[in-house]
This record gives sequence, structure tokens and C-alpha cells, in this order.
Amino acid sequence: MGKKLVGKIAHFFGKIGVAVVDLNDELKNGDRISIEGPAGVAEQLVESMQINKETVERAGRGQSVGLKVDSRVKEGDAVYILSE
Repeated sequence: MGKKLVGKIAHFFGKIGVAVVDLNDELKNGDRISIEGPAGVAEQLVESMQINKETVERAGRGQSVGLKVDSRVKEGDAVYILSE
């Protein structure tokens, strides 16, 4: 399984389980991602993304998205897209 860096965690809202991801590549609903940092690795499916409180299906380089995450993440954690 391969992986490609698509962004970094810029902020994490613990109470609502949402991470802000600064993207340097395209990310879309349905992508399988891995969030990796000193605290460990968390894999999940991208099911919900927002830009400025608007739901989006995909986002690209230079954009920041709010992403619902299944576990706690930290600022600076790397976000990778996983491929078969």
C-alpha cells in the first residue's frame, strides 16, 4: 500500500472532533487517509469536509478544510492519502 502526503493538521477542535487540514494536494470524499504524528497513526475514510462552513466534495492545494476525524490528532501531524 502506498501513501502520498496531502497536508498537515493546522488545528484540532477536540470537543467536536474536527481537524483543520492545510492542503498541498487534492483531497476528496471517499479517500482513505492516514494521520501520522508523534502520538501515533490513525487511518480513516474521508466522509465529511467543509470550507468556511460549506460542505464540499473535494478540495485542493492551498485550501484549508475542516475534516471530521475519528481520533484525537495534533497540530503538525501529517495527512497522507493511502492507495492500494
